[in-house]
Amino acid sequence: MKPIGLFLFLIFTIACSAQSANQPQAANPKTEIPNPKSTRPVLVELFTSEGCSNCPPADRALAFLEKEQPYPQAEIITLALHVDYWNDRGWKDEYSAPLFTQRQEFYVQKLKLDGAYTPQMIVDGRTAFIGSDLGKAAKAISEAAKNQKAKIEIAFAENRLKVKISELPEHKISNVFLAIAEDKLVSRVARGENSGQTLEHQSVVRELKSIGTLAGAEKSTEIVADFALTPNWRKENLKIIVFVQENESRKILGVGRINFDNRGAS
Repeated sequence: MKPIGLFLFLIFTIACSAQSANQPQAANPKTEIPNPKSTRPVLVELFTSEGCSNCPPADRALAFLEKEQPYPQAEIITLALHVDYWNDRGWKDEYSAPLFTQRQEFYVQKLKLDGAYTPQMIVDGRTAFIGSDLGKAAKAISEAAKNQKAKIEIAFAENRLKVKISELPEHKISNVFLAIAEDKLVSRVARGENSGQTLEHQSVVRELKSIGTLAGAEKSTEIVADFALTPNWRKENLKIIVFVQENESRKILGVGRINFDNRGAS
């Protein structure tokens, strides 16, 4: 990480600690540039809402993890899923969807959590905690990076996606998911708990769908899937994420991404 990145990280950590004295500070990241060959991808999901006053610090934490990539052993791939259960409290989050609320409820059931809340961060489908807690994020991401992951190659032309998955670790029945996410989104909130604030968002999920199923014996597969873009999505800020998730445990078996303006493999 560049010195300015480390400085911003320390400032951000101090701010998060002031917000909640019970939250541990994030571990200091190493400054060397990660070697792509030695890193393993880790999926970090944030369940958030523009109607929640505790969410902006978590949104900034997610953006920090995505942009700075502070842990050399991990390639952090982030998704911001805006839930809809805050929409009746003064402000409707335009990025929210019932599907994301449903996905969070699945985690609550499978991980035996006390309940859904915002901001909630989940690392590799296995570890859940308050989304602004960079200390817990550091620990969870570092642990997740130790796990074997499938190799995922992504390429596309026009509106057709080609995905090649190989070297899958041992698993039970799993789903292959496609997510389209957008960076650099800005909202000016007029009502609700964040009234008067201008919020910046990273990795906002625009679409999430299953594009395939893998039986427990399958170690590799190739999938071709169609997708469509909405006109108001800015193509230069879009990225495509494909991940494999075991149905029963919810653990992430592999994840890859590619920018929309990149026609190569992930």
